[in-house]
Amino acid sequence: MSGHSKWANIKHKKEKTDAQKAKVFTKIGKEIAVAVKAGGGDPNSNSKLRDLIQKAKASNVPNDNIDRIIKKALGSSGENYEEITYEGYGPGGVAVIVETTTDNRNRTAGNLRACFNKFRGNMGTSGCVSFLFEDKGLIVVNNEDGDIDEDKLMETALEAGAEDFAADGDVFEIYTTIEDVYNIKADLEKAGYPILSAEESKIPTNTVTLTNEDDVKFMGLLIENLEEDDDVMNVWHNWENCDE
Repeated sequence: MSGHSKWANIKHKKEKTDAQKAKVFTKIGKEIAVAVKAGGGDPNSNSKLRDLIQKAKASNVPNDNIDRIIKKALGSSGENYEEITYEGYGPGGVAVIVETTTDNRNRTAGNLRACFNKFRGNMGTSGCVSFLFEDKGLIVVNNEDGDIDEDKLMETALEAGAEDFAADGDVFEIYTTIEDVYNIKADLEKAGYPILSAEESKIPTNTVTLTNEDDVKFMGLLIENLEEDDDVMNVWHNWENCDE
């Protein structure tokens, strides 16, 4: 697994401005609402909700916002969302998985199909590319200052239950099972390591490198425009040379 993908290349991230952060808050709120509708509002008995609360806190969503979302979802006035995953191909045969949470599947499917078509891709059938990815937890540790002892971090991560470890420039990538990602994140934080992100991820088992300038341009635009859609939660792909 190590070396097959760079963390920034797996999922296009650009949560920099206040407007973008607000969009992140909204999307996490939808996920929490779905989890509450499915399993109740108690994170002690609803593991999905518990993980999403940790995800929300990792994205700096205020506790008051989280509580308000849960209370609204428990009431009868909450929107009825459903989670739908779409698959397809970008330029040059790049595999793309789009996870959505929507209250109108016709709208969402139409918008995503139009986006794929506009940027020289095509939306496929369910299962057409998912076999190219593995579901894993991914924790990213910041080493921008270069002062983290790699061997010590690796030992700490593996003792906590991590499956794999890789150094990638100014970050370290720690791979876990889906079930262990947030527990291992908590252990690393207790040990004093700065966590950039911790989430459930789809890790490509192989990657595609684009050399054609138009393919590179349109693949970047495809990812950017998919992520701008309010119904889209995550965009996963196996494009190796994605520049952030």
